[in-house]
Amino acid sequence: MSGTILVIDDVATNRIVMKVKLASACYQVLLADSGRQGLEMARKASPDLILLDVVMPDLDGFTVCERLKADPKTADIPIIMITSLEDTDARLRGLACGAEEFLSKPLSEVTLLARVRSLLRSHSHAAELLEQARTPELEGFADAQTGFAGPRNECISLVLAPDGAGPGWANGLRTRIREDVRVLSRPEALEASKDQAQVFVIEADAQRPDQGIDILSELRSRPATRHAGQIFVVRAGEAALAARALDLGADDVVYAPVSIDEMALRLRSQLQRKRATDKLRGEMSERLRLAVIDPLTGLYNRRFGMSQLANLATESARENRDFAVLLLDFDHFKTVNDRHGHAAGDQVLRETAARLRTHLRSLDIVARIGGEEFMIVLPDTDMTTAAQVAERLRSKIEAAPVPIPAPTNAEVGVTISIGLAAGGRTEPTASVSEILDRADRALYAAKAEGRNQIVISPGQTAA
Repeated sequence: MSGTILVIDDVATNRIVMKVKLASACYQVLLADSGRQGLEMARKASPDLILLDVVMPDLDGFTVCERLKADPKTADIPIIMITSLEDTDARLRGLACGAEEFLSKPLSEVTLLARVRSLLRSHSHAAELLEQARTPELEGFADAQTGFAGPRNECISLVLAPDGAGPGWANGLRTRIREDVRVLSRPEALEASKDQAQVFVIEADAQRPDQGIDILSELRSRPATRHAGQIFVVRAGEAALAARALDLGADDVVYAPVSIDEMALRLRSQLQRKRATDKLRGEMSERLRLAVIDPLTGLYNRRFGMSQLANLATESARENRDFAVLLLDFDHFKTVNDRHGHAAGDQVLRETAARLRTHLRSLDIVARIGGEEFMIVLPDTDMTTAAQVAERLRSKIEAAPVPIPAPTNAEVGVTISIGLAAGGRTEPTASVSEILDRADRALYAAKAEGRNQIVISPGQTAA
């Protein structure tokens, strides 16, 4: 995995050693010999990861970390703090400053590189989500968003080893975090529902370490738990197992024994990261939805409706199946806007769209393709059945006036005209544009012949 890593350390030997280790793994390495220089380089170079020494003469690592996380330009860059300090307070302070990891010297190269790979992977994934969620191609389709609501029932699931140090964690964590804390057996963890856990804490079993790894992999591979955070707990000295867990998708690895305070900090970090990625994922999903949906009626828009028609036409021709196209237009729709206002006209369109969905199958394609014009595509439907469907829609819309809310408080009666054309087996050589043209000419004929009626394309009369 490629990436740019900034090393901030005032000791030249440490910088050189770190550069050799990282360069041998094909990373591009930038070096800063002080906290101030590191801050400047981070802002200018926007590295993918920062390795930050704690003890430096000008600005210590805690101050540098706080400033990096406070600056919007550098806030999302993951930071690994490295120090010879062994006390718990220093570790807690580093994590509280926003560092993703706090490693003590002497460093295990296996652990360091595994942690680097994991953080770069996570950083890259978040960057991709951000780019996809805010891609310019979708900007014209989406309205401004009103915010993101996180999961209503956030919880932490502890999957503990029989002989581990974890049983006391649940009660301790409940006093430090507001999220629900649950203790699950291994089978219960694998049966977890999508809304059950935001973060899993998985404790490795000293007697059967592969069992914890298997659970981690299973949770990451299943759709219901794929996006949950995972913290893997191993015993001190098990660097190889820790590295394996990180490479298999663990978001964090903690060495036991670990204090409740440290675990709470790491959980908060994972929850914050998950909320951020869930927000981006939600934005991307909403923008994709808006890219294919007409915002007024909730039906497909013209672009997506036409693409669905093209796909169905290709499939129907290949499998020798029928389909029908209905073009629907309101009669004298301008008078609705003139008499009752455009808000009333919009209400008529929305209500009609709802009625169309009610009286059609889930597999039918319904799109708004113009101001007051709709297209309906009926898969696996011959012309006789299509004419029956069209008549049902016409009569339902004519029979029930559309209520207009206050201040108008009126009922608006509307009628529609429909043009029908067949495709697929009935017209095996006709292109999509030809079928649409036939339906359009049939609609024009329905208008010319008095409106509020159905006209079938000549030569395709229903039996």
